[in-house]
Amino acid sequence: MRHSFSLLNIIILTIIIAGSAFFMINAAYTDSAIFDETAHIVAGYTYLKHFDYRFNPEHPPLVKMIAAIPLLFQKLNFPTDKDYWNGLNEQWTAGSQFLYKSGNDADKIIFSSRIGPIFLALLLILFIYLWARKLVGRWWALFPAFLFACSPLVLAHGHYVTTDIGASFGIFICIYAFINFLYNQSAKNLFLAGLAFGLAQAIKFSSVLLIPYLFLIGIIYSLTIIINKQLFANSEKIKIFCAKIAGIIWKTALIMIIGYAFIVYPLYLLATWNYPVEKQVADTSALVGGFKISALSDLNIWIAGNRILRPFAEYTLGVLMVAQRSAGGNNAYFLGELSSHGWWYYFPLIYLMKETLPALLIIFIGFIIGFFDAFQTMARGIKKIPEKIMEYLTIHFTEFSMISFITIYWISSISSPLNIGVRHILPTIPFIYILSTGAFKRWLSSGSRQISTTSLEKIFNQINALFNFWTKIFLLIILIIWLISETLLAAPFFLSYYNELAGGRMDGYKYATDSNFDWGQDLKRLEIWAGKNLESDEKIAIDYFGGGSPEYYLGTQFEPWWSARGNPKEEKIQWLAVSVNTLQGAYARLTPDFYRNPADEYRWLENYNNPTERAGTSIFIYRLY
Repeated sequence: MRHSFSLLNIIILTIIIAGSAFFMINAAYTDSAIFDETAHIVAGYTYLKHFDYRFNPEHPPLVKMIAAIPLLFQKLNFPTDKDYWNGLNEQWTAGSQFLYKSGNDADKIIFSSRIGPIFLALLLILFIYLWARKLVGRWWALFPAFLFACSPLVLAHGHYVTTDIGASFGIFICIYAFINFLYNQSAKNLFLAGLAFGLAQAIKFSSVLLIPYLFLIGIIYSLTIIINKQLFANSEKIKIFCAKIAGIIWKTALIMIIGYAFIVYPLYLLATWNYPVEKQVADTSALVGGFKISALSDLNIWIAGNRILRPFAEYTLGVLMVAQRSAGGNNAYFLGELSSHGWWYYFPLIYLMKETLPALLIIFIGFIIGFFDAFQTMARGIKKIPEKIMEYLTIHFTEFSMISFITIYWISSISSPLNIGVRHILPTIPFIYILSTGAFKRWLSSGSRQISTTSLEKIFNQINALFNFWTKIFLLIILIIWLISETLLAAPFFLSYYNELAGGRMDGYKYATDSNFDWGQDLKRLEIWAGKNLESDEKIAIDYFGGGSPEYYLGTQFEPWWSARGNPKEEKIQWLAVSVNTLQGAYARLTPDFYRNPADEYRWLENYNNPTERAGTSIFIYRLY
């Protein structure tokens, strides 16, 4: 019987992973290249094919290299005698040339490159299940895996050649391996934690946050053990106390050294093997020569000239570039405004709009359960709070670690002016789902609470009494069906998904665009529309934002357009297609820090009330006469 249940558990997990794979593969096949893929694909290809890192140093190499593996088995043309090869960080020009102007099959390259990121997303689903199984049991562990596998956020970014889903994977397994090491501090677990840390650093530079986080978590864990054993009562025990703290700091540092030595350095060494030292020094000087802390940029430039250390110089270059970009912010449209300095409330609101309502309800229930657990602890007396905190850290240290990471990562994101989309907070989503599942499980197994010392507790008890076991089971089934329905209705337009309260996948652009709605994914759908609606000799004016090439897909029917050119009907063109990201940027209110040329505001297009049609969700099509 136990064997049958285990088999059923595996079957359900397989169905969850297979379903997620189906949705992502279908989306990968139907979506055109999004903006960032143009640079990432060509960069990964040159890392593996030419062992040269001159393109896209702002991002670590691992995901790009994984994405490029299938390309090595294709006969592709990539001329290195063009100006972009000797230019400065010319990945956008090189990417466009590689995909659309070198005689290659762009769609084949794009789709095959997406296989690697999809594999990482599916592997992360498996790891979510494996860790959750230790915390909530094998059956409940299916729930966070299911939430993640069906999330439109994951299905959207899981099939693109970007670092976002890779960062989620790397950070998750790093924290997983580090917590496992803390519980069992063997040499094997220390080495595995080091490799996991290195993988995270080789995927995305936001993983640098793991450095202070791991030290913090390691010290708190050691303090918990020390306090429980009362190693602080006399001078001899104080020495033991200090030794244990120093020990965990050293071990954590060793984990990081292993990660950089066994993962980061070899990957950068491979990718920079044929990158001329003189060009690396020149590129580094041009990219970070004006960094506000000149000592760091000078050191980085010096290391770039050292043949042994220069792989680390390229890694450090990326960190400095990200720091520069984060400090400077980016141009973004949000809630009708256009700004380059961001909004502190951007990530909380965009997450509430782009997360599914059933998932939000589950998270809300989990938050309420956790809040009242903490409230009841405090209500029993202030003197018992330290004791309860120690009890919680002792029994639920893993959950505390997850909450700590979510808090640190969200604070870092909110405080940054770099509002690049909900994708930036994807690394926290697996932990949010696991914690919410644990709280939901406790709520399901709890009866009506007996202790009612405050009016707030009485209210909570009365509400809880309305839900018996089978009512809660029924609610859980409804939420699962609802989430499956959301996923089916969103497919394959996962990138533009907004929940029902935020306009859905058709009207969410009114709140935020760019990677939240329009990243260029619908150009192939515009090609299909043109094939059905245009005569062979008829042109369509196109103002496109993204990583695709309108000329590649529409050939002579494509007429490049922009606002300042005026109305295409003056040139006998009756159709205009505009990316909604461009339109929202043209129409938005400007914050005081922002300037926009009036010629770019598409004022003449306001004479046409609504688009006649759409290609996908993100390209508006206007019939002009």
